[in-house]
Amino acid sequence: MYAKDSVLLVTQEEYEKCHSSHPEFFSNSGHTIFHFDRAGLFYFISGVSGHCERGQKLIVKVLEPANAPQSAASHNSTTEKSQGSAIGAFAISSTTVVPFLMSFVGVLFA
Repeated sequence: MYAKDSVLLVTQEEYEKCHSSHPEFFSNSGHTIFHFDRAGLFYFISGVSGHCERGQKLIVKVLEPANAPQSAASHNSTTEKSQGSAIGAFAISSTTVVPFLMSFVGVLFA
C-alpha cells in the first residue's frame, strides 16, 4: 500500500534518467498489481518528482521457467547438467513473487 505516489514501468534509458513521458505501465491506485508476462528485465520508477533520484526505483529480472517442457530423449542429459548449476538457486511461484514484489515496491514508494 502506498499513498500520493505512482509506479511506472519504463525503459532502461528512462530508468537511468529517472524520467518517462510515456511509461509502458502506470499506476497510482495505492495498491498496484503488475503481472510479469515474459522473461527479462523490468525497470520501475516512482512517478513523483525527486523520488527516483532518491532511490525509489527497482529492477526486476524474470527468469525463464525452470521446468520448461523437454523431450524424453534430452531430459536425462539436461537434468544432470542443471543439477550441478542449481546449487544456491531456488524457485518460487509467480503467485508468491507478485504479492511480495508489490509489497516491496509499496515499501519503497511509501
